[in-house]
Amino acid sequence: MRSTQNSQPGEFEEKVIQVNRVSKKTTGGNKIGFSVLIIVGDKKGRVGVGLGKAGDVSSAVRKGAAYAKKHLITVPMVKTTIPHEIRIKMGAAKILLKPAPAGTGIRAGGAVRAVVEAAGVRDIVSKILGTDNKASNVYATFAALQKLKSRT
Repeated sequence: MRSTQNSQPGEFEEKVIQVNRVSKKTTGGNKIGFSVLIIVGDKKGRVGVGLGKAGDVSSAVRKGAAYAKKHLITVPMVKTTIPHEIRIKMGAAKILLKPAPAGTGIRAGGAVRAVVEAAGVRDIVSKILGTDNKASNVYATFAALQKLKSRT
C-alpha cells in the first residue's frame, strides 16, 4: 500500500493488488516485463482500476495509476453502505455485494475489500462465489459498483 505524492497530498490512495512478471521468448533471449493491477480511490465515493505494463515495476505502477485516475467512477452510497444488493457475473468471477447496517465493517475477501475500501464504503457484506483470480474479482467488483443505482 502506498500513497501518491501529487500536488494535493492524500487526495488519492493507491493499492497494488497484483504484480505479474511476464517474459517473452525472442531471438536475443528472454524479454522480461511486469504487469501491475492497481486500485486508486479517494475514500469519498470515487474509485478506479488500472493495469500498467512496463519493463520495471515502478513504471508499471505509475502507468496503472494514471489509467485508473482517468477512469474513475462515482459509487452511490447511503450513509456508509451501498444502496442495494447486487450480484454480478463477469467471466468466471461471481460477486455478491450486500448493504450492511452501520458498525458492521467491511466483511469481504481480499480483492473485493481493496476496491470497496478505496471507494470509501465502510459497511458491506460480500462473497466471492466464482474464481480465485484476483484480477477477475477486482474487475467484477468494479463493474458491480458501476451498476449500482442511487436511491432518489
